Amino acid sequence: MDKIIIEGGRKLHGEIKISGAKNGALPIIAATLLCPGTHTIHNVPELRDIRTILQLLATLGATWERIDTNTLKINSDNVTEFEASYDLVKTMRASVLVLGPLLARLGRARVSLPGGCAIGARPIDFHMQGFQKLGAQLELEHGYVDAKVCGRLRGATIYFDIPSVTGTENILMAAVLAEGTTVIKNAAREPEIANLIDMLTRMGARIEGRGSDRLTVQGVESLQPAEIEIIPDRIETGTFLIAVGAAGGDVTLTNCNPSHLPSLFEKLRSSGLYLEEGETSIRVIRSGPLKNVDIKTMPYPGFATDLQAQTMALMTLTEGLSVIHENIFENRFMHVAELRRMGADIMVDGGKAIVKGHGKLNGARVMATDLRASASLVIAGLAAQGLTEISRVYHLDRGYDDLVGKLSAVGAKIWRERE
Repeated sequence: MDKIIIEGGRKLHGEIKISGAKNGALPIIAATLLCPGTHTIHNVPELRDIRTILQLLATLGATWERIDTNTLKINSDNVTEFEASYDLVKTMRASVLVLGPLLARLGRARVSLPGGCAIGARPIDFHMQGFQKLGAQLELEHGYVDAKVCGRLRGATIYFDIPSVTGTENILMAAVLAEGTTVIKNAAREPEIANLIDMLTRMGARIEGRGSDRLTVQGVESLQPAEIEIIPDRIETGTFLIAVGAAGGDVTLTNCNPSHLPSLFEKLRSSGLYLEEGETSIRVIRSGPLKNVDIKTMPYPGFATDLQAQTMALMTLTEGLSVIHENIFENRFMHVAELRRMGADIMVDGGKAIVKGHGKLNGARVMATDLRASASLVIAGLAAQGLTEISRVYHLDRGYDDLVGKLSAVGAKIWRERE
């Protein structure tokens, strides 16, 4: 197992290329199960979560190969298995995304209840209720969801009490092969869902409402393989912007989409950072002191929960009081204890964290608890005085493509060692 060591206090200068979105690639890879043939996917990041879902597809009968560093070809001609086992699903919540495609194509899916980061319950009730409305029979036993349908799924109107990203994606993939019309109300609106809709449309699906909270799907009898490019990773983009804010410096991020981060940009500008947006690039400069800001995590286009931990690390470096409300996941303050080890003054009250910034952090030995918490500790380490040693960094490998290499290239003194 690796650890990351950072010698803080170095400003960042240069250019970082943003990788493809993990949360865009995973549902699109799952969508290749919907029909036979060979699909081509570009801009796929090299991540542990990607390797996990590809291993899962292989157990279902699909084959795949990397044509180059970022291009995948997936052949799903021989997909006949319908069970996604616990051994793979336990490591990654997104594995549940094979449920909709398998049910739509094979009429049967048996998928272990998902695992992943320990940031909250994240139940799949919305998925199960949606499949039942589409005509599937579901049983929950021995830790597995067992779904069956006789013939084709049937279109229905499905309403989400709370917008669910994976719920929207799973129901979408099932509905494209259902008989009749499906309407998803209060659907999630993340850019990754629009990316999935583009893939499904190229496969022959008929979907209206892209980018809105109301999606209408007219089911078709069959689909064909397609080619798609994964959108840039907005969470990676945000993480590097915040990292420059913490460490100071002048960095340009390329291969990104500034329009995907409106809420973050507003907060970063309010905190004193200079942001210069291009069509596919963002330049970020920090040359002066940071100002405190408050944030509330919300469904897109609100402030992303996946950037909350990183922003909290940044707020510890201000000279004011920041209030951070976490409205998405109930356990997403696990990084607080580790930031306190570095000298942060943070009080947690339910879903609210009060950060009293005092302008500095000190290097310490800390432990990563989940994917985005890992990134927050890296950010804190970049700004801290002295050495920071982060253990359990396997979480980072789930969602960041060569984070250490990218930061090293812009002047950070950061490296990995075996523990």
